[in-house]
Amino acid sequence: MSDTRASLTRSAAMASMVTALFLAAIKTWAVWQTSSTAMLGSLADTALDFVASMATLVGVWVAAQPADEEHRFGHGKAESLAAMFQIILIVLSASAIAFRAVLHLVEGGETQAAEQGIIVSVIAILATFALIAWQRHVVRRTGSLAIKTDSVHYQSDLFLNLAVIAALVLDQYVGFAKADPLFGLAIAGWLLWNAWQAATEAIDHLMDREWPEEKRRAFVEAAAVHPELTNLHDLRTRTSGSHDFAQFHVDLPGTMTVEQAHVIIERVEEDLCARFPGLELLIHIDPLGHVDEPDNPLVETNEFEQLKDTP
Repeated sequence: MSDTRASLTRSAAMASMVTALFLAAIKTWAVWQTSSTAMLGSLADTALDFVASMATLVGVWVAAQPADEEHRFGHGKAESLAAMFQIILIVLSASAIAFRAVLHLVEGGETQAAEQGIIVSVIAILATFALIAWQRHVVRRTGSLAIKTDSVHYQSDLFLNLAVIAALVLDQYVGFAKADPLFGLAIAGWLLWNAWQAATEAIDHLMDREWPEEKRRAFVEAAAVHPELTNLHDLRTRTSGSHDFAQFHVDLPGTMTVEQAHVIIERVEEDLCARFPGLELLIHIDPLGHVDEPDNPLVETNEFEQLKDTP
């Protein structure tokens, strides 16, 4: 499974790089032909797409490496770092586009050769559609954050290219001269919004945010089916790359032998890891009635009791 995931994520990153190179070439020609700010913004975004795709390739390659002596939890956060690098590039790209658009509004300017610009944009849309389809397939199979962030960026490229077409049509066929820079500003705003959305998930991974409440509750419900477990507390969860991590404390009778306790815990671990693929689980045993931190509800709250209190 690990080898398959690595192969899929690398293929998506390579496809992204090839697509970005192709789009950069045809958009460079289109900018020279049209003098369009919107097209220039689309070209700048594509150039940064290529750099971001290189970062994605490095990120997914590092994330696929097995745990070693210096990284005992694996290298999954490399994907989050690659995603953050992409986000920084998106913000820089949006800022440059906005600056160029404002300059165009103030100083004025004309676009040319609408037909060539529209044809290039249509080709770019078709190529981007094909790439996004493959990226979505890879994300469904792997859950890769880096590929997901890259895909979000390319989804915004669809709107970028549609905006270029609209700007050229309004400018040259309708006579609305300010359409091109206004669409450039709209493109910049759209990119910044996507950067904010993508940054939220990447930061959650880097900050070891707890699982979503629905997933956390499903995990507790799965543990609750084991009658030997009467108290589950100090539950901590996080996600790193494609791996989930969870740890918790359970109470078992103090008279139970180590071997008996081991058999129970091993059975619970097998069941939970089967229900949650890619999970690394650590269970700590407390003697029944033991209190770790009496004044800390984060530690002492019995998650099984919380299930009863939730409608």
